[in-house]
Amino acid sequence: MEDRQRETAEGDESATGFYAKAILEPIYRQAQEQLLAPMNAVNKAHLIMLAEQGVIGDDEARAVAAALLGLDLEKLGTNRYTGRFEDLFFEVEHELAETAGEAAGNLHLARSRNDMGIAVYRIALREKLLRTLDAGLELRRRLTEFAGKHVGTLMLGYTHTQQAQPTTMAHYVLAVSDSLTRDFRRLRAAYANCNRSSMGAAALTGSGFAIDRFRVAELLGFGGVIDNTYDAVSGADYVAEAASAASLAAVNLGRFVQELLLWSTQEFAAIRAADPFVQISSIMPQKRNPVSIEHARSLLSSCAGDAATVSTMIHNTPFGDIVDTEDDLQPYAWRSQRTLETVYRLLGRIVATLEVNERALRSRAEASFATATELADTLVRREGVTFRAAHGIVSRLVRDAAAEGLTVRELTPERLNAASKAEIGREVHLTADELAEALDPAHFVAVRKLRGGPSPAEAERALREQEERWESEKAWLDRERELQSGRAADLDAILTAWLQPRG
Repeated sequence: MEDRQRETAEGDESATGFYAKAILEPIYRQAQEQLLAPMNAVNKAHLIMLAEQGVIGDDEARAVAAALLGLDLEKLGTNRYTGRFEDLFFEVEHELAETAGEAAGNLHLARSRNDMGIAVYRIALREKLLRTLDAGLELRRRLTEFAGKHVGTLMLGYTHTQQAQPTTMAHYVLAVSDSLTRDFRRLRAAYANCNRSSMGAAALTGSGFAIDRFRVAELLGFGGVIDNTYDAVSGADYVAEAASAASLAAVNLGRFVQELLLWSTQEFAAIRAADPFVQISSIMPQKRNPVSIEHARSLLSSCAGDAATVSTMIHNTPFGDIVDTEDDLQPYAWRSQRTLETVYRLLGRIVATLEVNERALRSRAEASFATATELADTLVRREGVTFRAAHGIVSRLVRDAAAEGLTVRELTPERLNAASKAEIGREVHLTADELAEALDPAHFVAVRKLRGGPSPAEAERALREQEERWESEKAWLDRERELQSGRAADLDAILTAWLQPRG
């Protein structure tokens, strides 16, 4: 009987030890790395509010302030997990009590680890969102600079992987930049929803003490409070929104990256990555493998995967306290942001050093039948035929030329007339010069002056507008980062002032 009791006790101890090692210790290390500074800020802001509201006395407030300012954050950030404290929160609480005595016990008035934990996670996530937004702006700047150099670089646009119509490199890259602009707006919206304070919600119903939730939000640099106290500790959509925005940004950017890889092939020969971004083959001396772009492609997939994990983990979590679940899911949200930030910065450097084979791109456009749309449009304008009739004429012309192995340069008014008679029963009256102009890719681009089109003048307008948007968004980002970085100093200044001798 005693042996069985001993075995049971040992088994229980082993199970407890495994839980601590497998779950609590990683969470503790994660808090050391990511949450210690936000936790310290929340403690300071809550203390300031309690003192200002008269919930605690001046002597208590000064004692706790001195303890908070005297915390050895470096030691707390490097301590080994021993199991003495369940988590970093209780270890910090213990350190404060060692210094401030019983007064430290009232720091937890009108709050819970629920509202505090959510606030700490929101502070950590908003900083990561700001870094991602900054990196996204950096990539957009590189793209628009690149586009500005290639307003006149003719190339073929593709649909269904087939040559479609002539355009320019600037037109294509501006499309990518516009997509990034929408990603920025989604990430910025995620930041706005993340940047709300949960403090004052306590466990879920708030507090009977006369606290000021808005003051704590202000001290911590939040844009406001989460109004409903139950929602404050239960809502997890702020982290899901950040993950979803990162996922969509990764998907959008991945499509561009895939085309960069295609363009890097010898067969396509459109671009050449700079030497620092390629690697050689261990056996094939001629190889220039664009592995930096390949890494970008795979990292974007991992970003989308981590983001999907966030939504999956929230999906089966009850509507209530989500703090413990967040211990497990937040790292996936952080990693998705960090990965997206990394790829943004990597691609910005790749784009800035790309070489474009302008001659090959122009030659390919000039040898293509991709100007057929403009020839059909010309027939509508000059011959008065319907577009569907013009489409049929040009389609027959191209089909017959291809069957005979002719190039676009070998098309003649006679061949056009033959196709026209076959389609509509009469000839048309384009001269050789008019036909040549209609089939010229430079002319094709130049006449497409509608807003958003590829003409040089329109591309220049789009570049100017993108630059204006970029400047506005950069100014907002700089203000927000300055606000957040200044809050820590503000908190310390208030607490330090309390400790000055009073005259």
